[in-house]
Amino acid sequence: MIRAVVFDCDGVLSDNGSSWQLIHKQFGTGEDDGGEHQKTLERFLDGEISEEEFVAHDIQLWRGISPEIHRDVIMRCYSGVGLIEGAREVVEGLQKRGVFVAIVSSGVDIFVGAIANMLKVDDWVANGFEWDEDGWLVKGLPTRVFSHNKGLMVEKLARINGFEASEIISVGDSSTDLSMIIDGSHFIGFNPRRDRAKLAFEEAGVPVVNDKDLKLIWPYIFPGEEISTLDEAD
Repeated sequence: MIRAVVFDCDGVLSDNGSSWQLIHKQFGTGEDDGGEHQKTLERFLDGEISEEEFVAHDIQLWRGISPEIHRDVIMRCYSGVGLIEGAREVVEGLQKRGVFVAIVSSGVDIFVGAIANMLKVDDWVANGFEWDEDGWLVKGLPTRVFSHNKGLMVEKLARINGFEASEIISVGDSSTDLSMIIDGSHFIGFNPRRDRAKLAFEEAGVPVVNDKDLKLIWPYIFPGEEISTLDEAD
């Protein structure tokens, strides 16, 4: 019996690549910045630098373009970003079954929180920034969700809510999302875009949905069922 499903956010519930990358796009410091950010990203994905070092480097790049950054500017980075196809139906369907739905994301909290509110999930956690009383960026917050060890938050969720690991399924799109797996729990790979993720999912032997429709994870949660059968239970 599945009692909880834990989702990554960026690219899984929301139709975007990365909430951090959208900020880079706003400031022009992403993939076209001469390679500096991309090199740092690869170092982070390889575990060579910490989450907080990575965020500090990002902020340094942004401040090279705009020394003062207001919260409203960051919020505007997410204008027009919507939900992934099927996200609302899956979350509502799970909750209709009494399944606890959570988001564990290393993305930006002001964005992840907006998605969590749109979907009315039961709990969520993400990383983010410290702002002064007037809404100006101070620095990155201490890391809440470690990209390479998301399982810490999944374990906490299980402990607080009394779930057994075998009752939990996590859903993610990147290689680091495999760290959501805790001993005895399950994982579904969803719409992996990077070759790194595709290879990691293959090596881990987890089920993978390669289409950008979250409803396609449903048979992996409830074998033999299609999400379209939900209406029949109403």
